[in-house]
Amino acid sequence: MNSPRVVLVLLAVAAVVVSMSLFTVDERDLAVKFRFGEIIKTDFEPGLHFKIPIVNNVNKYPRRLLAINNPQELFLTVEKKNLLVDFFIEWRISDVGDFYRTSGGDELVAAQRLLEIVKDGIRAEFAKRTVLEVVSAERRDLMDDMLAKARANAVSLGIDVVDVRVERIEFSDEVSESVFNRMRQERARIAAELRAQGAENAERIRAEADRERTVLLAEAYRDAEILRGAGDATAAEIYAKAYDKDRDFYSFHRSIQAYRRAIGQPGDLLILDSKGEFFHYLNQAGNKD
Repeated sequence: MNSPRVVLVLLAVAAVVVSMSLFTVDERDLAVKFRFGEIIKTDFEPGLHFKIPIVNNVNKYPRRLLAINNPQELFLTVEKKNLLVDFFIEWRISDVGDFYRTSGGDELVAAQRLLEIVKDGIRAEFAKRTVLEVVSAERRDLMDDMLAKARANAVSLGIDVVDVRVERIEFSDEVSESVFNRMRQERARIAAELRAQGAENAERIRAEADRERTVLLAEAYRDAEILRGAGDATAAEIYAKAYDKDRDFYSFHRSIQAYRRAIGQPGDLLILDSKGEFFHYLNQAGNKD
C-alpha cells in the first residue's frame, strides 16, 4: 500500500525538480542566469533552457524598444539664455550583463542614468550654439552630434540609444522678448535695405527716362529744324520761280496775304491812310470799277 504512494511522491518531487530545472526564453526577452548571485551566462537564444534549482536563478528583461519622455527641461545657450526643451529617448538593452551590473536590473535606474547622459549631451551642444542656431537649420546637426555622444556614453550601461529627438523648444519670457526684438530688428533692416534698393532703382529709372526724354526732344528738334529749313528753302525756291514768271501777280498775291493777316480776324480794327502803299491794289481795283 505504501509503495504506490512513495512512487507518486517521488514522481511529484521529480516533476517539481524538472520544472524548477527548466526555463524558457521568449524571443521578446533577454535572460541572465546566476549562480548564487553571480552572472554566469547571458547569451540565451529563444527556447527551452536548463538550470540547477536553488543554485541557479534566471532574470528576464525586455528585448523590445523602450522610451523615455522628458518634458520641460531647462538648458542654457551660448548667450546664457534659458530654453525649455521637451525631448524623448528611444533605447534598448544591448548587453544584458552590463545592464544588470550597472543598474541592478532595474529599468527605472537605467532610464534615469541614460536620461542624465542625454541631458548632459544636450546641455553641452546647446552651450555651443546661439538661440537662433538651436531653432534653425543647424538643429539637425545638433541632434546628430547629441545622438552620437549619447550612444558612446551609454555603451557602458549595456544600452543602445536608438534615437534622441527634441519635440519642442519654448522660450522663457526674457528669451522670447529678446528673440522677437532681434527678429523685428532683422525685418526692419531688410525692409530698409529693400526701400533703399527701390529708391536707388527709381532714381536710376528716372534719370534714364530724363536722359531719353532729352535725347528724344533734341533729336525731334533737330529733325524739325531740318524739315523747317528744307521747307523754307523749297518755299523760297517756289517764291523765286513765281516772282520770275509774273512779278505783278506775285506782288498781288503777297499783298493779299498781308491783307488777310492784317484784317482777316473777327473783331480786328485797322485804321490806315487810303493813299498808303498798303491799299495799292485795292485802289487799283476801285479805279477799274
